[in-house]
Amino acid sequence: MSNFNDFNNVQVAKLPKHLRQFIVDQHYEKYTPIDQAVWRYVMRQNYSYLKKVAYYPYIKGLNRAGLSIERIPDLQTMNNNLGKLGWGAVTVDGFIPPAAFMEYQAYRVLVIAADIRQINHIEYTPAPDIIHESAGHAPIIADPDYNNYLSYIGSIGAKAMFSAQDFELYEAIRHLSILKEAVVANEAEIEKAEANLRKLADNLGEPSEMALLSRLHWWTVEYGLIGSLEDPKIYGAGLLSSIGESASCRNPEVKKIPYTIDTINYNYDITKPQPYLFVTPTFQNLIDVLEQFADTMAFRRGGAESVQKAIACKNVATAVYSSGLQVSGVFADIGLDLSNKLTYLKTSGGTALAFELKQLEGHSKFYHKDGFSSPVGKLKGIEKPLEELSLEELKALGIKENEKADFTFESGIHVIGHVKTIIQREGKNMLMVLENATVRESSGNVLFQPEWGTYDMAIGEKIISVFNGAADKEAFEEITYVSQKQTGKIEYDEQTLFLHQLYAKVRAIRESGESDEELPAIFEFLKNEYPQDWLCPLEMLEITYHRNIFSELEATLRSYLQQKAEAEPEHTKLITDGLYVIENPVTQLITEEDL
Repeated sequence: MSNFNDFNNVQVAKLPKHLRQFIVDQHYEKYTPIDQAVWRYVMRQNYSYLKKVAYYPYIKGLNRAGLSIERIPDLQTMNNNLGKLGWGAVTVDGFIPPAAFMEYQAYRVLVIAADIRQINHIEYTPAPDIIHESAGHAPIIADPDYNNYLSYIGSIGAKAMFSAQDFELYEAIRHLSILKEAVVANEAEIEKAEANLRKLADNLGEPSEMALLSRLHWWTVEYGLIGSLEDPKIYGAGLLSSIGESASCRNPEVKKIPYTIDTINYNYDITKPQPYLFVTPTFQNLIDVLEQFADTMAFRRGGAESVQKAIACKNVATAVYSSGLQVSGVFADIGLDLSNKLTYLKTSGGTALAFELKQLEGHSKFYHKDGFSSPVGKLKGIEKPLEELSLEELKALGIKENEKADFTFESGIHVIGHVKTIIQREGKNMLMVLENATVRESSGNVLFQPEWGTYDMAIGEKIISVFNGAADKEAFEEITYVSQKQTGKIEYDEQTLFLHQLYAKVRAIRESGESDEELPAIFEFLKNEYPQDWLCPLEMLEITYHRNIFSELEATLRSYLQQKAEAEPEHTKLITDGLYVIENPVTQLITEEDL
């Protein structure tokens, strides 16, 4: 974890410990002159094209988020600007688990991958990078309707139940993205990783809440279109940050589908361009669809089905009794009656009890280190739920503090023991603490016996909510899953380091008005020693074109680049688009509306 400060940003300062563990330092000094040139190229291309097709004015969005077309953003500057919009930003190492990513959004904090794509992936990278995260997500944050949706889907996602297979899929996606962004890509390893990812995606079984919500997130936040089916505008960050797909997504071959709740039935493949995209008429429609989906989720439905989702998760989850008591742990088992109504629940390992997301004193996961088990339901023959009975009503049933009690639930679970105390919150009975207790099902199966110690019995007619993670994450000291696979750290050889110097020199000439006399020599050296490079010659052509000098060098550079475009298909569009922006510079395209 980074030894970061809070960047004087209110939203970042609010982040809990379990999210802070993903944060890394940006290390701005690691960005090379080529990295800066890649950023500038992509941003100039983006603005040149996105001015016509982006939903939110792109330059206005960049300025309000503290971003510049000219250079990679500094995180402190971004936080200074995003703070005015009620948001913040942190840098992380590549992909993080979906649940953590969503929770950051709930806290109104953008997660920005610290790395930047390499020049050979300049059009698109499957790995998250600073271009995608900052140039894609940040500019549209200034739109209040959109940023409210982004925060809301984050808060819903933070509660979503996930499966063990979701973790495997996450690791497979992260592994593939690291391989593809490696300096020397191993094609055999990439093919193997892609095959593994497809196999996992095709064999997930019944998709979890998180898997389904991730689809909604992908088709909106990452690849969303807004407006009419015939002429939609782009708002998804994946499209806004991809100079390839931002153009190709407009083609008729990419099917445009109205965005509805049915979108959860469409999976996605991060390794390929998207064959279809979803169009929402308004951002309010995104919230409406999200509400429809949220109504199907365990945190709103509760009951046996929701606890079963927690069991399938095999990670810490929280079940909320109708009394308000929150039980956080790894759920292991439930009891059902003949009508499939929940009769008891059981956790394994450290379990904590809480109320309104605050841990109850004396009921940490260390106290309940061996798990927790308790009935669910009403007492037999008593219409009023146990949590709503007054102390007088309980006394009439023979349940009183410091006395022996003997009672049976509708399910047939029989409890006998000495009542030590009854804990209440907001007028409801929430927890009964018994000594020398025996708890049995009607079948005779023992759920608790005196030798096991004090029996803490949860009180509640039903389970009204189940959600991912602990109720009091700070007290639970919940350690969110962090991948052991780290993104590659690049070490440059001497030849590449010298190329960095050439890029830096060309930038200095362009920005400071230094003497242009070195350009012919730089070009000759580049042409002979770095024949694969196309971006630095393009930047030199920009200088000669706009300064109207070295007409002979300008012609030579233009001819050289045009020949490369013809001879190297992988660079054809990049060079052609670069030539267009040189002749139609971004500064001439900016209007008062953009600012």
